[in-house]
Amino acid sequence: MPPNHAAQLLADARARAGLSQRQLARKAGTAQSVVARIELGETSPSWATLSRLLAAAGFTLAAALKRRRADPQELDDVPRILKLTPEQRLIEVARASAFVSAARRV
Repeated sequence: MPPNHAAQLLADARARAGLSQRQLARKAGTAQSVVARIELGETSPSWATLSRLLAAAGFTLAAALKRRRADPQELDDVPRILKLTPEQRLIEVARASAFVSAARRV
């Protein structure tokens, strides 16, 4: 599960349970800062941690497999990427990472 999904899931469950971060943390046997970091998307919890926190809020975490169809546009860039050297691919990933980091700050 991507971190932002976990963050939103936990924040929603906590709000629906009418609990503060401190109350949820106490019920789950952890620190309030752990709950805050997850809800802010600063850390990605393990499945076990997220399950424990959600259980403390009165919810159960369940998983289901759903087949995802690839968007043809997602594959348009594959031939170009395959022609790159490993070093060029690393540079491309670094640039994409820098772009995403900058976009999150906006």
